[in-house]
Amino acid sequence: MERIGRYTLSLQNAHLSAWASVVGKKESEGPLGSCFDLTCEDDSLGQDSWEKAEATLQKMALETALGKLAMKPEGLDFVLAGDLLNQCISSTFGLRSFGIPLLGQYGACSTMALTLGLSSVLVDSGAARRAAAVTSSHFCSAERQFRFPLEYGGQRAPTAQWTATASGCVIVENQGPVQVKKVTFGKIADLGVTDAANMGAAMAPAAAETLLAFFHDTGTSPQDYDAVYTGDLGQVGSTLLCQLMEKEGVNLQPVHQDCGLLLFDREKQDVHAGGSGCGCSASVLCGHILPLLAQGKMKNVLFAATGALMSPTSSQQGESIPGISHLLHLTPAEG
Repeated sequence: MERIGRYTLSLQNAHLSAWASVVGKKESEGPLGSCFDLTCEDDSLGQDSWEKAEATLQKMALETALGKLAMKPEGLDFVLAGDLLNQCISSTFGLRSFGIPLLGQYGACSTMALTLGLSSVLVDSGAARRAAAVTSSHFCSAERQFRFPLEYGGQRAPTAQWTATASGCVIVENQGPVQVKKVTFGKIADLGVTDAANMGAAMAPAAAETLLAFFHDTGTSPQDYDAVYTGDLGQVGSTLLCQLMEKEGVNLQPVHQDCGLLLFDREKQDVHAGGSGCGCSASVLCGHILPLLAQGKMKNVLFAATGALMSPTSSQQGESIPGISHLLHLTPAEG
């Protein structure tokens, strides 16, 4: 492992050997519906609470990824997981039966990049032979915690995004069809946005900071990559990100795609500004991006998931919404 510049780590032996995606009914009806491993027609997943349903999503994602390798849970040294709910209860209760050492993570909607980046560092350093990165979100559990329970029937603002009911899991080891070449862990960015219904505006500055740091550290530009994927900035945040990058003399728009805009069809599905939630970028990564890399249809990709580091308590106390973005440079495996 080598540090490049101020913020970026260059890895040699971190590969992605298997991945899995599980989504709900609305997500399966979007443009990527055929890409996912498992789809659930009933978003309750047969459970008696939305929180238990979300925990089940993580359990299914990890089981499916392990199944692709015919691997038992004890084949993993660590599982790194997190979600949006208080104390990461979806991860705790969804993964408690596996008996794998758990490293709980919280990066809000950036959690897929956070867990995958740290898993890659653990494997590349030799601290782990194999690790799993898992995350999830559920529309109904997130609405109950951060906004209003569904029974309230509240009106959603035009800038609001639809929290994905989805989960993604990736197995990291020293071999596999996709390689993690570099990781850049982001800094907190806070421009004072306080509107909890406008996550895109809160997260866009963090995405810009992390991307600019990576390009500076590596001496590259957006045009050196097939695509630069951000994690659920939605329409509002994506527009702001491109504007922020343009002010810095960086033209991101030709290669930029956002997971929150890929998961749903905004014209046909009532998601307002697009998708969000930990499961949004996780399912798009596992269902869409990684298969394209494994098949050699893309050679050079940046995956920069973004998160709003808020809680109901901080919002009720009038605090602003800090943003974070973590980035991975992904390529097909060499040789």
